[in-house]
Parts: sequence; structure tokens; C-alpha cells
Amino acid sequence: MNHTKKGIRLWPLVILLCLGILSIGYVWIREAGHRQDKFLLTQLLLILAGILGVIWLLGLSRLTWKTKFKSFALIFVSILTFIFLFQFDGFSGDLVPKFELRWGGSAISSIAASNVQDTPDKLTNDFPQFLGPNRNAVLSGITLNTNWEETPPELVWRIPVGAGWSGFAVVGNSAITQEQEDEWEKVVCYDLNTGKEKWTHKDNARYYTSLGGLGPRATPTIDGNQVYTVGSTGILNCLDFESGRHIWSTNIFEENNAEKPPWGVAVSPLIIDNLVIVSAGGAVAYHKDSGEIAWTGHRVKSAYSSPVLLTLGGTEQVVLFDHGLVTSHEPSTGKLLWKQAWPSRVECAAQPIPLPGDKLLVSTAYGIGSKLFQISKGNQSEKFIVDLLWETIRFKAKFTTVIYHKNYLYGLDDGIFACIDPSDGTRQWKKGRYGHGQTLLIGEVLLVLTESGDIVLLKPDPEKHTELARIKGITGQTWNNPALTGNLLLVRNSQEAACYRLQTQ
Repeated sequence: MNHTKKGIRLWPLVILLCLGILSIGYVWIREAGHRQDKFLLTQLLLILAGILGVIWLLGLSRLTWKTKFKSFALIFVSILTFIFLFQFDGFSGDLVPKFELRWGGSAISSIAASNVQDTPDKLTNDFPQFLGPNRNAVLSGITLNTNWEETPPELVWRIPVGAGWSGFAVVGNSAITQEQEDEWEKVVCYDLNTGKEKWTHKDNARYYTSLGGLGPRATPTIDGNQVYTVGSTGILNCLDFESGRHIWSTNIFEENNAEKPPWGVAVSPLIIDNLVIVSAGGAVAYHKDSGEIAWTGHRVKSAYSSPVLLTLGGTEQVVLFDHGLVTSHEPSTGKLLWKQAWPSRVECAAQPIPLPGDKLLVSTAYGIGSKLFQISKGNQSEKFIVDLLWETIRFKAKFTTVIYHKNYLYGLDDGIFACIDPSDGTRQWKKGRYGHGQTLLIGEVLLVLTESGDIVLLKPDPEKHTELARIKGITGQTWNNPALTGNLLLVRNSQEAACYRLQTQ
């Protein structure tokens, strides 16, 4: 009996490839789901396709066993080689896994401040807390020279730093941030003009997850002769500004019997008069000199936003964006003024943004978007009323800060810069893939510190996206907020920090 040799069975592989392409295409064109889900589903589909491809190779291909063995061995060796050469380095803001070479990476070295001026820059304004003097990422009184081809930013110094997503708080010649060193969480004060360490305070604390990364993530707050910090596990410190001497501390979550957020504590302290206000199972105020609890607000699971002092409806109030709820409290007593529900299935990190006319913009990523609320008081009572004016899925701030400027909103919509008309929520434009970075408005210019560490200047123009200048600021994943004091720009990530002198007009 004659046996004809059968050829390679390719049709299952062709069907597999076609189904894979169609499935990934469907993930990205469908309206449902959000950007991070799409990346995760794409990764799962690629892994599944790889497994099914191996099944086809070994069971359905009709290749000789010798060819099957060689092909499988090649795949296996390739995987082992990748594991040997690369190590997992966390996730990007879009939940894409990152890998780096295990060996051969260049260590970050210090660049000394060789170009320090004989007379240091006269700093026109400090940057004493998260998002600047007014806690809104808006700085006035500065006009930047945007022609970086002729007058690029000057590198003053560059230094390696410990891991963490904290920004800098700057007063005078002191720039203070938080870092991780082994099992120690550190508050570090650097000389603004040289990058040299002035003092360090250490706590035995450590936070790490593959998604959230390593180290503290809140920015210090400087108030007179004291510095207030919240670490990634909830340690609230009060330190001496000049020396770093410990004055008092407490763990705000343990003291308030509250559940810590799963991706690390990220609340930056807010100082109002004699109070320091944080979020630990809802708003909590401490006497800033003694560390004793002054008042406890409405109880709710903490998220990643920081408290902010706003005036809405003619009333000063502390607004806080926590898990599934926006709350407002009377600053001196903690009395709940109003609350507004928010979808509880998403992480809440972006700051609520006040708009003229007692309006408040609230935004999250993960497929939710933005909502604009009108805050008012009833005619017959002092009770606050919260009305929804509009909502849109076309403006999703993950952990960036939205900027309001001249009747328009600017910010990163899931990593892509966008402009929104706040009158009705319509999008003017969306362009510029900067990742999940951070933004400052400096006079009439938007400065974006991208997720990859680039420093970009944009024109805040509702008609079109206009990139004015760009340089490579620092290397590596950058989620930290930048700080600007005078014409000195401080940027950092979990590996290095740098100071640039920007040219002004």
C-alpha cells in the first residue's frame, strides 16, 4: 500500500492569526472598556495566541518530530534568553509591562553644579507644597522664553535619588522630597543651587507593588519653620525645616482605624491656619504643632487625591476626592457641607478643579471621564446643592492635574493632551502623546513633564495643539510632579533628579 506524504497543515495557523488580528482590532475599536483594559486584553490575547501557536506546532502542524523539537527548543531558548537578559521593571501608566537589561545599564551619576551663578537667582516665588503656592499647578508672574533652540534650559545639577513618586517642595534655598532607601523611607532636603544633601530624616517603612512601584508618593508641605510629610504607609511627620529634627509623628491610618489604599498612601498634607489636614478614611485634621486630632470628617475609604481649600458658594471649604465620593468640610470644625457620589469601581487620584461661577470639575480615567458640578446654596437654607451640569468620557485625567486657563481646560486625556470647552464639555482637540505625566501652567505657557521624562512647552490654544519646545529632562518612567521656583525647574522620578535654569523674558 502506497502512503502519500501529507504537507504541512497551515489552515489552523492561518485561522489563528486571523482571529488574533480581528480580536485585537475589536478590542481597540469598540466603545466599551477603557484604555488600560484594552492594553491588558491585548496582552492576554497575545499570550493566548502564543500558547495556541505552540499547540498547533506540536499537535496540528504535521511537521516531522525532528522539526517540531527544533522549533520548540528555539522558542524555549528564546524565552530563557529573554528572562536571562531582562528583568521586570513594573508597569507604565497604561499598565504595559516594562523590562530592563539586568546588566550593562549605565548608572546615574551626579553632575555637579558647575554653572552656579556667583549670586544665586533671586527667587520670585516659593513652591511650598503639592502643585505650588495655590495647590492648582498654576504659577503667575513668570514669562518664559520659549525659543529653546537659541536659549535652551541650563542644567544646573543632576543627582541620583531613591525610589518614589514624591515631588519637591521648595522654600528659599531648600528643596525637600521623599525617597526610599532599602527598608527606610526618607525625607531629604537638598540645596536648591547645588543639589547637595542638607539633611535627612528616616522612618522604618517600605511600600512596593509591581503596579504601584516602590517608595513614598506624596509631596511634602512646608509651613514656616516646619515640614509635614505623609509616607507611603501613612506615617505623618512634622519636622524642623532647618535641620530635619523630628517634632512629632503618627500613622494616620492606624490612629483612625482606616483602610490604606491598595497602591500606597499618596495624600499631600494641607495646612490651614493651625491645622494640618490629610485623608485617612476621610478628611482628618491635626493640630499642626502638637499632632493631636482636631476633628474627624465624614468617613469614607481613602483614595489618592489630596485635600484642597476652595471657595464655593461664597464659603471656604476643604474638598477631598476619596474612593467613590467627593466631600466638602468646614475647615475649622470638619462639619460636612456636601457630598457627591462618584463611580466606586475606579481609582481616584486627580485633583478636583474649581471653575468660575462656583463650578467644580472632577475627573478620573478607567472609562469614566469628567463631570462638571454646580455648587450652590438653597434659597431657604444654608444647605448646599450639587447639580450635574455635564459629563463626558472624552476627558479622562488619571493622576495628572487639569489646568483651567482663559475659559478652557487643558490636560492629559489618558496620556494624550486635550483641550475641552468647559461650557458644555465638548473637546476642542486631542493631540500629543505624552503618557501619564504632569503639567504646570507658567504664565501663558503650559509645561508638560512627560511620562518618559521629556520637558515640553505647549501654547494653551483652544484652536490647535502647538508644541513650542522640548528637551530630554530625565531618564526613566516619570510620574512625579515638577516644581518651579523663580526660574529654576526641579524634575525627578524614581531614579534621578535634575535642576534646570529656564530662560525668562
